[in-house]
Amino acid sequence: MKLRLYHHADGARVAYRETGTGPPLVLLHSLGLSHREWEPVVEALSARFRVVLPDLPLHGDSEDRPRHPYTPEWFASVLSGFCAEAAGPHPCVAGHDFGAELALLAVAAGQLSPTRLVVMPCRLHRRERFSRRRGAWRVAVRLGGLPGLDRTLSHLAPLVFRPELGERLSVARNPAARDLVRHAFADVGGNANRARAWAKFVARWPARDQRDLLDAYRQITLPVLLLWADEDPLHPMEWAEEALDLLPDAQLRTLARTGFLIAYDDPVGVARELIAFCG
Repeated sequence: MKLRLYHHADGARVAYRETGTGPPLVLLHSLGLSHREWEPVVEALSARFRVVLPDLPLHGDSEDRPRHPYTPEWFASVLSGFCAEAAGPHPCVAGHDFGAELALLAVAAGQLSPTRLVVMPCRLHRRERFSRRRGAWRVAVRLGGLPGLDRTLSHLAPLVFRPELGERLSVARNPAARDLVRHAFADVGGNANRARAWAKFVARWPARDQRDLLDAYRQITLPVLLLWADEDPLHPMEWAEEALDLLPDAQLRTLARTGFLIAYDDPVGVARELIAFCG
């Protein structure tokens, strides 16, 4: 795959890979991971699409300097600028977890205009689940903004998010998911800039219910596929059913025996659904 860089108007960098030929398909990964989350489905998709795989800001090889605001509005602006340059004005976009939430926010704000949108398990308009554990994580990450703690916490992150976490996030206990987590945190230790930037992000990214997004569903008139895992405790099926009732042109598909790492649990099913919907 070719490695390229997109430079946003404010200097933020987005590293991305692309492979294949055909209509553009942008794949947006989950919080804390990288473009490698899509590795199990890339080969099948690249036979039909020009697959564009960014590392979102604060992830992988992309922007991690603390000078940027890291607000939802900023992320949406960077995503829309990236898509316009790397994939054209109206690509097909698919996202999972943080990537899906970000795509929805950008579409609702009128900054992103894909031909089709695939939303894989994410919190949608709801509050984060397991709020106590998430709250503790947010407090710990925000401490990375304090002088002297930034570098220390950056060294602790790879010790907390160990490779075996990837296997636990896979219902199929796919051992390849270990490498996914290992790669995501390979360059975190000692990166004080990234620790400070994540502290700013966590302070500004909402954990509450997203009522604005709930109200915006009826204005999202493009075709939407809700592609859901049936065993993901973070993102229950009823959330997708609520969104399905409000989105004007949406369909819901479920993949059996899949969890958070849906592309690792059923790569054939994920590729099949993306090709059928976007192709």
